Amino acid sequence: MKAQFKEIDRWNHELASMDAVSRINWACGKFPNQIVASTSFGLQSAVMIDLVTRTSASIPIIFIDTGYLFPATYDYAKTLETKLSFTAHVYSAKKSPAFQEASYGKLWEGGKEGMAKYNSLNKREPMDRALKELDTKVWLAGLRRSQAKSREQLPFIEKQNGVLKLYPILDWDDRATYQYLPKNNLPYHPLEGMGYDSLGDWHSTKKISEVEEREEARHGGHGRECGLHTEIPEGLDFNV
Repeated sequence: MKAQFKEIDRWNHELASMDAVSRINWACGKFPNQIVASTSFGLQSAVMIDLVTRTSASIPIIFIDTGYLFPATYDYAKTLETKLSFTAHVYSAKKSPAFQEASYGKLWEGGKEGMAKYNSLNKREPMDRALKELDTKVWLAGLRRSQAKSREQLPFIEKQNGVLKLYPILDWDDRATYQYLPKNNLPYHPLEGMGYDSLGDWHSTKKISEVEEREEARHGGHGRECGLHTEIPEGLDFNV
C-alpha cells in the first residue's frame, strides 16, 4: 500500500508539469484501453470532451442520465455529440424516475439524507456500474480547483474506490476554461449566461443569485459533490 501511495505521489509530480493534453496522453500510455472520461453535459463540459476526443477517439465518454436534467442539457448533449463526432455511453438508475417517485417520493426533498440516497441511486450506482462494465483503471474527470472549496486541495491523480481518477484541467481557472470554447469553435450551453455557476438536476440546482455560497447552488444546498467524486464511507448503505 505504501509503495502504491509513493507511486501516485511521483505521478502527481510528473503531471503537475504537464498541460491537459499531455496528461491525457500520459494516461493513454500507461493504461491503454482502460481509460474512460465522464461528462455531465454541463456549462463547461465541452472543454473536456473536446480535449479527450482530440487526444484519443477511442476513450469511452460516460454520461450519467438521472432523467431530471434541464431540457437544455439534453439538447446540448445532442449538439456536442454531432459537433465532436462521438456517442456517449449513457447509464441511468435501475429504477426509472417515475418508479422511484412512486416508491420513495421526491428524495431530493428529504434533506441531506434524502439527497444522499437520491444521488446514490441515480448517480453513484450507475457510475460504478459503468466503470466496472468498461473495465476501467483510469477515470478522466473535469474537476477544477477553482470550482469549489472542496476541490482546492485535489491532486492531479488519486485513487478513489478502487479506480485511479485523473483531472487533466485541474489547474485551469474560470477564464481559461470559458475562453477555450470560442477559441476552439465550441458552442456554449443554452443556459450559459442565465445566472448558473454549474448545472445538474433541475430540482436541486439554483442560480448564484439565490444562494450565499457557490457550493449551495447544487444538490439542494448540501455541498458541491454528489457522491461521484467522494469516497464511499465504510459500511454505508443507501438502499431505500
